[in-house]
Amino acid sequence: SPAQKLVFNRVNGKRPPLLLQQISAPEECYTLAHEENVRFVYEAWQQVEQQLDGSRSGESTCGPVQYVEKTPNPILKNFVPIDLEEWWAQQFLAKIENCS
Repeated sequence: SPAQKLVFNRVNGKRPPLLLQQISAPEECYTLAHEENVRFVYEAWQQVEQQLDGSRSGESTCGPVQYVEKTPNPILKNFVPIDLEEWWAQQFLAKIENCS
């Protein structure tokens, strides 16, 4: 199924010039091979997650094993993983603010 597009209403009925350039850009299209690869990876990952959930609840004795480090590296004790979705959201909002 095609991805949904975000729609924003214009502020004061004005459209920034940069936004016009982005709208007129050609839409990115995906090949059948790309969609097939994405579907394969998605379905395989769903299967791994189901097996992992099953092994946690004791349903299965074999299947994927989640790696947990027994002795963490002291250099990484203050490491904070990035929330990639939050980062992309911030980048997106910054671009919108720069356009207005």
